[in-house]
Amino acid sequence: MDRSLTTLLFSCTLLISLCVPPSLAQTCRDYTFSGNRSFSTCNDLPQLSCSLHWNYHPSNMTADIAFRKSGASTSNWISWALNPSRAKMVGSQTLVAYQQSDGSMYAYTTQLHDESPNMQPAGLSFDVPSITAEYSSDGNMIIFATLQLSDILRSTNQVWQEGPMNGGNPGTHSFSGQNGQSVGTVDFVNGSVLSTSGTSSKTQKRNVHGVLNAVSWGILMPVGIIIARYLKVFKSAGPAWFYLHVICQSSGYAVGVAGWATGFKLGSDSPGVTYGTHRNLGIIIFALGTLQVFALLLRPKPDHKYRRYWNIYHHTVGYTTVVLSIGNIFEGFDVLDSENSWKTAYIGVLVFLGVVAAVMEALTWFIVIKRKKAASSAKHANGENIYSSRLQQTA
Repeated sequence: MDRSLTTLLFSCTLLISLCVPPSLAQTCRDYTFSGNRSFSTCNDLPQLSCSLHWNYHPSNMTADIAFRKSGASTSNWISWALNPSRAKMVGSQTLVAYQQSDGSMYAYTTQLHDESPNMQPAGLSFDVPSITAEYSSDGNMIIFATLQLSDILRSTNQVWQEGPMNGGNPGTHSFSGQNGQSVGTVDFVNGSVLSTSGTSSKTQKRNVHGVLNAVSWGILMPVGIIIARYLKVFKSAGPAWFYLHVICQSSGYAVGVAGWATGFKLGSDSPGVTYGTHRNLGIIIFALGTLQVFALLLRPKPDHKYRRYWNIYHHTVGYTTVVLSIGNIFEGFDVLDSENSWKTAYIGVLVFLGVVAAVMEALTWFIVIKRKKAASSAKHANGENIYSSRLQQTA
């Protein structure tokens, strides 16, 4: 009985081993490259039957890599990329390879700026001294390259993909299934590859930067303007509107300075990664906000002859700062590649503030017009009383 059971188990094991394709049965360490190439470190990537192999050279911070797609189709392209700014293909520094119509392999570099890039050859933010590709007889498509790494690239996000060829050029890949999950991190020094199951510390810092700036420049500052413009119309508000205005603007500026500082820290920690429009707008906004703070120290008294000009300056700079801030916040959403819920939530805040401003604007004009009519009636009545008294005096 025991002998029959042993024979049955052996037969099942043999049958399973024969049915499983070699590319799936072996791990990255079992693979033998052509040309006597060897790599000290490798990891099987969790999606698309791919693996990454590399040798890291700390003396000159270079890495010789091999990105391998097993079971690859000659009618598909493959790509592997580093993306220090986000865990997505958008913005990545990419290596691409595919088989040409004559059977030869073509490998090149490109930068992907949006979800539907043209994938035309382009230089990267770091040097790639060599890049080649091959398609092996066992159905493996492989990209070989040497990368000149920086501090930030030694441990960063990696993305990989495959997609169909379209008229001799790489076509659009699927965004669902494994294609939508082919993202992770790679540490060339420690030899580790992780899936992006959590939020990295850098992502957390970017989120903190975004929240600080959205709350300060994008919410507190507009609220302060609304208070100054509308509450002072109500006599019952007295001088309270001024103090509320100062509190909002001062708090907004203080939080904004913290957000501005975190932005510069993120920039210094990410050499080679720049967001020109977002950064330049941030510098301009901070400069205008600082000018507003110093302008408060030079505010003339209400009856001073230069107070009118100071008011024009104060209002112009204030409104300009808020408009630029709102625009830069949406630039920041694009940089963060944040979920739509964040952008939707902020749009909701802006809509609410806009409705409040519209209602208060109408109410303010109603009060102002009513007061002007009352003042005109009082002046007219006072004029008639004076005229009557003069007639009585001459009678």
